[in-house]
Amino acid sequence: MNMKRRLSATSLLVVMLTLSLASIASLAQRDGRGDGGRREPRGPRLSFPLSTLPLEVAEPANNTQSPVKIDLGRLLFWDPIISGNEEVACATCHHPEYGYAEDLDISIGVDGAGLGHRRQFVTADPIPFVKRNSQTLLNTAFNGIDPSGNYDPASAPMFWDLRAESLETQALIPIITFEEMRGHAYSEDDALGSVVARLREIPEYRAMFANAFGGAQPVIAENLGRALAAFQRTLIANDSPYDRYMRGDKSAMTAIQVRGMQAFQDIGCISCHNGPMFSDYKPHVLGVRGNRKLAVPDEGIEATHAFRTPSLRNLAYTAPYMHNGRFDDLDDVLEFYDRRGGGRRGGNRDGLTRDQLDPLLRGLGDPDDFETELLEFLDALNDDSFDRKVPERVPSGLNPGGRI
Repeated sequence: MNMKRRLSATSLLVVMLTLSLASIASLAQRDGRGDGGRREPRGPRLSFPLSTLPLEVAEPANNTQSPVKIDLGRLLFWDPIISGNEEVACATCHHPEYGYAEDLDISIGVDGAGLGHRRQFVTADPIPFVKRNSQTLLNTAFNGIDPSGNYDPASAPMFWDLRAESLETQALIPIITFEEMRGHAYSEDDALGSVVARLREIPEYRAMFANAFGGAQPVIAENLGRALAAFQRTLIANDSPYDRYMRGDKSAMTAIQVRGMQAFQDIGCISCHNGPMFSDYKPHVLGVRGNRKLAVPDEGIEATHAFRTPSLRNLAYTAPYMHNGRFDDLDDVLEFYDRRGGGRRGGNRDGLTRDQLDPLLRGLGDPDDFETELLEFLDALNDDSFDRKVPERVPSGLNPGGRI
């Protein structure tokens, strides 16, 4: 009789323990957590193969690379003669010291002085800030590349809002933009003509354009864009530890970086940050809080609050991050994604409802569960071997880089 009672008591304990474990598992499932208490991703996720950057750069048929064209493009890139007040060059906001970006959240263009965080407005009634963060020019030669390594340089997507295709087109847009390089010197319609007229007055430029392009009148706006694009296609950083690892050198990445690479895929980061450039080059709505320096809120592509996915390469040189430079470091970025993903609530969404956020964002796992590994993996995407050459002089005689 005592044995039967003990067996009955034991059976009851087993049943109670089984029910308790089932309840815990059910709660964990409802909370979105799996094994180990880590939150499992909800919503859609996409899977892509990891791939590395090509060793060679493709060029459009109408703008093949040549040494004379690249040399001309480098000088034009550093010469403030192409700005309205002759004080701003492309290099002003895309400087090699900052990975061909800058360390300001949003740029101070034609009405500023200084380099990077030392740059300030110089008039009492300044021209407004440039409304978005200055993106790096490193590897923009590969913009639009897909996970299989296919891309067309003639239609490569450019800018945070995808408003231009190809480096040739992109190179001319800052020259005509009021806040960036044009200022009050001339109208938008007259900007390129005015810059071309200046270049034609400089004998050295006339000779270099003739050598690069030929023709009766080679100093034209189209060739200005082509020369700048030719130089920018030389700004390559495609030999990171990750690239070497993917090409077969398994010692190029540490064990923790390899774990971070796996976590990057498992969490769902790769759904948007895929392909050799770690960007799908598509617009997504993340709900990043607006930059208070802007008098008019930036509502993104067609007022949808969407912005193009940036590359994750060379982040060590290109802080701050996001389209408006909202986050100073990668810890802040991971914290942002941790608040946004996995069905969690809370956090400022720039006035957007949760349903307006990209479903791929809502499906993320918990980045902070793998913070150390993810940061180590992102570090493996850095390559410091890019060209940092600054010309000693430019043909206009102005200061290379402008008023910096």
